[in-house]
Amino acid sequence: MKYRVLVEQDEDGVFVAEVPSLPGCLSQGATRSEALANVREAIALYLESLEEHGEPVPPPVTEEIVEV
Repeated sequence: MKYRVLVEQDEDGVFVAEVPSLPGCLSQGATRSEALANVREAIALYLESLEEHGEPVPPPVTEEIVEV
């Protein structure tokens, strides 16, 4: 599955990666690529936990790009 990830650099220079469709699923890293690698692991663990507890897995967020 593919999930949209938002990556922002905080005031300390740390990159924070958040998954909007998975509440509370986020990670961080010293670089953008490290934050993305870490959030991939966080997503996998989040989904594993949902499945273990019999919770539904949220579908990935789909989005469209609209030219104006």
